[in-house]
Amino acid sequence: MPTPPYRADHVGSLLRPASVKEARRKFYEEKSISAAELKAVEDEAIKDLVKLQEGVGLKVVTDGEARRHFWHYDFLGELDGMEFVTREAHKGVTFHGVKLPPTFPTINGKLDFPDNHPHLEHFKYLASVTKVTPKISIPGPSVAHYRTAKADIHPAEYQDVEVLFADLARTYAKAVQKFYEAGCRYLQMDDIYFAYLGDEKQRAMKREEGFDPDWLIQKYAWMMHEAIKDRPKDMLIGMHMCRGNFRSTWAAEGGYDAAADAIFNHTGVDMFFMEYDTERAGGLQPLSLLKKGKQRVYPGFITTKTGELESLDSLRRHFDEASKYVDLNQLGIAPQCGFASTEEGNSITEDDQKRKLELVVKTAEMIWGTA
Repeated sequence: MPTPPYRADHVGSLLRPASVKEARRKFYEEKSISAAELKAVEDEAIKDLVKLQEGVGLKVVTDGEARRHFWHYDFLGELDGMEFVTREAHKGVTFHGVKLPPTFPTINGKLDFPDNHPHLEHFKYLASVTKVTPKISIPGPSVAHYRTAKADIHPAEYQDVEVLFADLARTYAKAVQKFYEAGCRYLQMDDIYFAYLGDEKQRAMKREEGFDPDWLIQKYAWMMHEAIKDRPKDMLIGMHMCRGNFRSTWAAEGGYDAAADAIFNHTGVDMFFMEYDTERAGGLQPLSLLKKGKQRVYPGFITTKTGELESLDSLRRHFDEASKYVDLNQLGIAPQCGFASTEEGNSITEDDQKRKLELVVKTAEMIWGTA
C-alpha cells in the first residue's frame, strides 16, 4: 500500500450523519440513551464515513470527527489541567454574523496529556475499519493559549507565559508519542492561529492583551517544533491553517505574509494545509518561502463553505499561479477547511460534500496523474 504524503487529502471533519446528531441529542439533552448506545451509533456512522472517503478514491481517511462537538475543545478538555466552563451570560466568540456557544477553556492545574485520552481510542477504532491510511486531526499547541483568556489561566506558575508555553510543548510532545504508540503514522494538528495573526483586528486584540503578535507567531512555531522534533522518522505531521469555520462563516482575514517564514522554516512540520478559497487568504507569494525539499503544501482552492463546485479549469489556473512560487512537485490538493468544524456543520448537503471530495481526487489526477 502506498504511504503518505498523497496528492489528494482533506482536513478532517465531515458532516455529521443524521443518526449521530439524533443520538447525541438523546444522550446529551434527553439523557435517554447510554454512553455505550451513543458509541455504537457513532461506530456505525464512522464506518459509513470511511466508505465515503475510500469510495471517492482518497488514500487517507479520518473519522470525520463524528464523536466531537468542536474541532478543538473536545481534545483540549480531556487534557490534565484543563476544563471548559459554560457562561450563559457571556457572549460567545463572534464569527462573521454568528456566535459560538458561550463555552470557555480554563486552565486550573498543571497541563499534561493523559495516557487514557479518548482520542487515542478514537484513532484505534478508525484504523480498524479502513484499508487505507488513517489520519487523526487534533488542535495544535497554540490553540490552548490563543483561546484561553488570561483571567482563566489560574496556576501561579503559568502567569509566566514562557512556563505555560514550555508545558504546552511538553504536553504535546507526549501526545505525539502516545499517538505513535497507538499506531498513528500520520498526525495532523490544526494550528489555525498562524493565519489569524495575519488579520490586523486579531493582531490588535493580542496587543491589547499585552502580546506582540509577531513574537506570538515565533513562540507558536517554537511550541510546534518542540512538540514534534523527536517524533519517529516514520511519522508524518500535517498542520492546517484557516480563518475560522462555523456554519460556513469565518472569523478572520488577511494573508500569510507575517507568518510564512515561521510556518515553513521553524515548525518542522511536513505538510501544510492552507486555506486559499477566497481573497481573504491573501496572495500566493508567501509560498515562495517554502524551501526545496520534501515538505508539501496543500493550497485549499476548493471551499467547504458553499456547495458550488469549482471547475477543473479554474483549479488548473490556480495551480499554474502557485507553481510560480513553489515547485509543483511540492504541492497537493485539499479543501480549504473541514466540512463540519462543529457538529452543526457547514451550510452544504452531504451530496455537496461528496462532490467536493470527488473533485479533490479528480484535481490531483489532472495535475499529477495520481491521487
